[in-house]
Amino acid sequence: MVRHPPSADKDLALNPDLPVTSQTPPTFLLQAEDDHVDNVDDSLAYYIALKKAGVPVEMHLYAQAGHAFGLRRRSSDHGLASVVETWLGTSGMIPK
Repeated sequence: MVRHPPSADKDLALNPDLPVTSQTPPTFLLQAEDDHVDNVDDSLAYYIALKKAGVPVEMHLYAQAGHAFGLRRRSSDHGLASVVETWLGTSGMIPK
């Protein structure tokens, strides 16, 4: 495993119009690394900001899923519906 220095995220930046505070709701992030529209670095920067603010966050990265794959059923859905449902239950967003 490659270890990165603590400053490895210095080049990642958030949109200044999207403040992250301790009041930001718990967040579930789902991103495909081969997304041709939204760069995975944006999701990584958001994840880091949430962690630094003490916000509960869970992130799932998939190597191949493209853009806007959502929760629709298909052969390559990675079982996303159950992953999201589990997070919603464990985070208290819905009853278990």
